[in-house]
Amino acid sequence: MIKEFEKYHASFPKEVSEKLDLLYNTIRSLVPEATEKMSYGMPTFHLKENLVHYAGYKNHIGFYPSPSGITPFLSELTEYKTSKGAIQFPNDRELPLELITKIVLYRKAAVEEK
Repeated sequence: MIKEFEKYHASFPKEVSEKLDLLYNTIRSLVPEATEKMSYGMPTFHLKENLVHYAGYKNHIGFYPSPSGITPFLSELTEYKTSKGAIQFPNDRELPLELITKIVLYRKAAVEEK
């Protein structure tokens, strides 16, 4: 699956591709036991269920930790555009890796409890 993720990342301009690589490496380090797949056309980490998806766009990186991965962090997400199940990280800013780490670990714990 890494080839599909690499191919997906490489389809974007270098600045976006580098952010996607960074996001991938961060998530992979947090949930090494998760499987990787393409779902809804996006790189997806799966652990009993879809854990998180992400996607590149012209102006932002979309991060999809499901609604359960957003609600507990709303107070930390005020500077980002969010919807029920998505967060937009603008491409002209650094990825908030500390916040992403908290969200991924929260999702991992929630999924493992099921």
